[in-house]
Amino acid sequence: MIYLLSPQAKEGCIHLPMISFSLLDETLSFDGYELLMFTSKQAVISVEKLNQNWKKIPCLAIGSATAKQIEALGGTVHYQPKAFYGETLGQDIVTKFKEKKILYLRPKEVSFDSKGFLEKEGIGLDEKIIYETNCIQYAKEDQPDKDAIIIFTSPSTIHCFLKNFEWDESYMAVVIGEATKKHLPSYARYEVADTPLIDACIEKAKDLAKIVR
Repeated sequence: MIYLLSPQAKEGCIHLPMISFSLLDETLSFDGYELLMFTSKQAVISVEKLNQNWKKIPCLAIGSATAKQIEALGGTVHYQPKAFYGETLGQDIVTKFKEKKILYLRPKEVSFDSKGFLEKEGIGLDEKIIYETNCIQYAKEDQPDKDAIIIFTSPSTIHCFLKNFEWDESYMAVVIGEATKKHLPSYARYEVADTPLIDACIEKAKDLAKIVR
């Protein structure tokens, strides 16, 4: 059995969504900013609901899924860093945009302190928390079967899974990237997707399922 824990269902997987989203702000201004930075597609979806004028400002897109969401809603991807997280990402932005005024539109909880890192490098990054992630609650009988392959698409999906269920040693995790991997239990077996996309996670899970058979 392959379980997909992201909010979005995909064919070939048992859909067990772990998170939902809620907006935290009713008004949002972009005055004075030259670039908007997004690290998730959900941030793009959220800002679209708050102020559609975001499309007038070029965007830094962290990850290909984020870039696709920006373009799908009519925004402009000015730059997409090669790195997807952490200090490598920060250094990329420092090199190219040190003189720019950037607004980081983000969730309430993040896995890397982009603002703190960039401030040390002299970049005036402002941030605005526009949405939060909430855990969906499940009954014990909803727990995945033994030997399940479970796809985690964010640190939040791991956090919420472990709030609902105990980790079974027979499980195999497939994670969307290195930042997500760090939130797994230390004893969990796992594989990292070849690229940080849900479809790549599913392909990895299907390959693992063939090996198990």
